[in-house]
Amino acid sequence: MRFSLDIGEILLEMRSVIDGAIDVTTEARADDTPLYDISKINFERLKQEFANSDRKNTTVQTLKNAIENRLRTMLEQNLQRTNFQEHYERIIADYNFEKERVAIKQTFEALLEFIQELDQESQRAVSEGLDEESLALFDLLTKENLSPQDIEKIKQIPTQLLKTLKQEKLKIDRWPDKESSRAEVKTTIHNFLYSDNTGLPVDLYTEEEVEEKTEEVFRHIRRVYPSLPSPYYSAAA
Repeated sequence: MRFSLDIGEILLEMRSVIDGAIDVTTEARADDTPLYDISKINFERLKQEFANSDRKNTTVQTLKNAIENRLRTMLEQNLQRTNFQEHYERIIADYNFEKERVAIKQTFEALLEFIQELDQESQRAVSEGLDEESLALFDLLTKENLSPQDIEKIKQIPTQLLKTLKQEKLKIDRWPDKESSRAEVKTTIHNFLYSDNTGLPVDLYTEEEVEEKTEEVFRHIRRVYPSLPSPYYSAAA
């Protein structure tokens, strides 16, 4: 899953602005319309094209809609991304404060930079050697001041924990609505994270921290896995 595919659809709506900002041939879709790849866009030239556009407010609104839709999906998958939401809200707050010509141009440039940040975040799972589902758990389990070696150890936990839960516990129909099923899922998470073989390193996490991580992971699992496959991840695949 790449954000560039989503923003590509939106950029198609801005063809009058961005046609001159593509330095290489874009990939054609089935209907022969180009699908813009964000990695192939000359953003500096795009800013110049925008400066000459007579539809600045419309273009900014289009970008806002694209970002909000994509950001909503990314947050649904991983609530640890709230810093991106806060960053976006600061950009829009500045834009709403004063919609002068200079402010609109600055907002456009800020949104373009933010799009690139989101694109990098959407690829972080790959760079970490994980998928989006495992990355969400990894972000919950990590903490500050871990060495690179410690981080690599913790990366092994999410995939195996999800595999364990999906084999049985999460297959139960409407499990979040059943007290006994919720208890079983939470116990499985607790035992997995406490285990010397599968869990968080005992020399790095206190018992209190493991309890906290158990609660955080359980809340996440309950929210995004009301059924299998998860509607939050399968819909974005």
